[in-house]
Amino acid sequence: MESSLSVSLSCLAAYRDLLSLPPLAHLHRLLTLLDTSSPAPDALCSAYADTFYALCEEGYDSLGEWLFDQLRYVESPFGEAAGTLQETPALQAAARQDIQTFSRLAALTCESLKTQIESHLSAEWLAAASALPEWRTAVPFDFEGLSAFYRENGSGILARYRAFVWENQQLTPVPHPDMPGETELFGYRLQRDQVEENTRALLAGHAVNNVLLYGEAGTGKSATVKSLLAVPDFASLRLIEVQKEQLGTLPVLMRQLAGRKQKFILFLDDLTFENGDKTPSVLKTILEGGIEPRPVNTAIYATSNRRHLMREFFSERSKSDELDPEESIQEKAALTERFGLRIPYLGLNQADYLILVEQLANQAHLVMDRETLHRLALQWELYHPGRTPRTARQFIASLAHEAQ
Repeated sequence: MESSLSVSLSCLAAYRDLLSLPPLAHLHRLLTLLDTSSPAPDALCSAYADTFYALCEEGYDSLGEWLFDQLRYVESPFGEAAGTLQETPALQAAARQDIQTFSRLAALTCESLKTQIESHLSAEWLAAASALPEWRTAVPFDFEGLSAFYRENGSGILARYRAFVWENQQLTPVPHPDMPGETELFGYRLQRDQVEENTRALLAGHAVNNVLLYGEAGTGKSATVKSLLAVPDFASLRLIEVQKEQLGTLPVLMRQLAGRKQKFILFLDDLTFENGDKTPSVLKTILEGGIEPRPVNTAIYATSNRRHLMREFFSERSKSDELDPEESIQEKAALTERFGLRIPYLGLNQADYLILVEQLANQAHLVMDRETLHRLALQWELYHPGRTPRTARQFIASLAHEAQ
């Protein structure tokens, strides 16, 4: 004889954490009440209404669809083990049993639930109970399908989201990351191809170089890294932004990522160090590899306006109490040298700058003769440092504003 659903839910083993989530907690309470001989009418109706409300609050109109997302995207022992092909027979059996319970639960119709509720109600409660709203019935998952998903994608937030911020030793998802497409990137094709080729090798499971993109502000260094998420066949790529203040915790992050199905770029944007900063020594160890090696599924991509990442002053070269000040200067350069791939992003020459201005003007549907457009663009560049895509975009934006 098959156990009641309330008993089966109480016996969840592989996915026990799901019981604490509001929709399932409220429904479990309702099913438990229905198993008693004389449940209170208000408790029954409240438990049903709480379940509906909790589903709506999380953006679902189907219990089965909600369960499907939780099974895929909430961290679970079976999901993690199956993602790394390390599940034991006992864990596999427990997960199969739990998923059968969830399938029975998702197949429940609201009509049948309300009929059971109404069987315990007096006449004064019947009208209100029959008017209770209903969620949609669907069973979009099974054990084999979920197992295949875990093997392909892993589980948890790393399977659901593409971009994250690492802060306070936690991964915070970025549901809608900035990921420029090909039409939003201008120039620097050779540099972008190098970055994409290195990333493609990472996705193929090869050991790759850490990457430093350096050069003038506004040339598109950060956009190049973020645009990798928009490459069609890079679905298994994850981008994790790490602030300089968090560099000391990178080993913690790398341990969490090791063995995962996805491949990870740890993104250090606009990286510069001041004199006296102790952080560079931490980064050097991570880049070079200490006793604990960098996982093969991770790479560090950094951007900086400075080639050597650390500020240098002429006074350091002319005056110093050190016996060999040149060693100190070389030590500062050594951090950059630990990036196996160093890609320069220099300002555009005048001809390329004007070509870019023309392209942006066409995209913005600005009507202006070519000679006047060039003259105004060069005047703008005199007061806005650097012939870069950023300067060109700002110039076109100013023309568009004036044309309105």
